[in-house]
Amino acid sequence: MQARLFSITKKKDFDAIFKKGRSAFDKRLGIRAALNQEGKVRLGVIISLKVSKKAVLRNRLKRRLKEIVRARLAEIRPDLDLLIIALPGAADLTFDELRQSVENNFKRLRIGNDRTIKR
Repeated sequence: MQARLFSITKKKDFDAIFKKGRSAFDKRLGIRAALNQEGKVRLGVIISLKVSKKAVLRNRLKRRLKEIVRARLAEIRPDLDLLIIALPGAADLTFDELRQSVENNFKRLRIGNDRTIKR
């Protein structure tokens, strides 16, 4: 059975990740990660109007980012909150470029089952 990816929806959870989380950014994407008490991987995606004025493009980008993380879910620690922040120009990237950017940021953060993120 494949693990499920849960969403972060509450403002207090977003604020906690911004306050306690570690971050890695490149030119198009940023990722913040923090430990949670839930025991499951939760994901939040922030895409502002500066990325694209068109909701269709923002929603496509959100779906692609969620799929990239879902595909790597088995490699991610089960007690992490992840927050992906799309920066202007991210909507212009192909799926492979997005995946490469996410993977590079994951490596910088050392996200994985055998890695540790400090509380």
